Amino acid sequence: MDSSTNEGSYNTQPKWRKVAYGGMQPGFDDNHTDESFLEDIVMNANVVKRDILKVMLDSVSISEYLCIVALVGLVWTYTLRSTLDENSLLFLDISLLASGFLILLFTEETLSLNLLLHYFLNISFFTTGLYVLAPIYQTLTKSISSDSIWALTVSLIILHLFLHDYSGSTVRAPGNLKNPSLTSCISLNASIVASVLIASRLPSRLHVFAIMLFSLQIFLFAPLVTYSIKKYSVHLHLLFSLCLMTVTLVYVYFLHQLFFILLASLLIFVTVVCPYWLIRIQEFKFEINGPWDEAKLCFDIRD
Repeated sequence: MDSSTNEGSYNTQPKWRKVAYGGMQPGFDDNHTDESFLEDIVMNANVVKRDILKVMLDSVSISEYLCIVALVGLVWTYTLRSTLDENSLLFLDISLLASGFLILLFTEETLSLNLLLHYFLNISFFTTGLYVLAPIYQTLTKSISSDSIWALTVSLIILHLFLHDYSGSTVRAPGNLKNPSLTSCISLNASIVASVLIASRLPSRLHVFAIMLFSLQIFLFAPLVTYSIKKYSVHLHLLFSLCLMTVTLVYVYFLHQLFFILLASLLIFVTVVCPYWLIRIQEFKFEINGPWDEAKLCFDIRD
């Protein structure tokens, strides 16, 4: 009699069900799982298999910008040594501005006459304001020693390189819905402050204006120009980057051989060693997904 009663109560025990809501199920703990719990486990579902050649090509953008910043440092150094006068700097500014506009004209598909006029008016206002503020920049750091200026400038340039957006440009075309990130804005501000510090050590107002115009052209518009070249043609961008690296290494070699070794080692490290490390550590990546993961939206919440 007792055995039949126990058997009947065993048969009437409810079966465990996997439900998201509903509270505890009678006869089961709150954290109960059955044998089917690990049936839906998925391993390395989101791991991207990377090709070392593709990663090396992507890293060229970083090496390219390192060379651009190195060239800016060279111009700063030669200007402070009075090797470059204000007329040479102004000629360099005009050449860079004309070259940038020509590259944008031939590489941007959506570039129109109205957009070029918009850029030209903004640059005119920007240049005028820069010339008016040049005397203020010239006397900004008179009470600070040159060693402190150089130390702060190097620190700001390093911060600029660490926070720079290497995937695009901080300057956006009008109508672009994607805003620049906070880190890229901080990076841009760091480069501008470094330019002001260098300009404040120059002897004349025209010197200050020319070097500030050069620095802001590079830090503001060089990423936009290189991004346009890359978007237009990957092969053209690769050729441009190789030429830029060669020219930079040659000029750095004439400045100081130790700086040449450091820059060449850094370019090799960024372009070859880092992609190799990334491919190697992919072998040790282990990711598991299953029913315990949080739910993810399969649509854009902004739509």
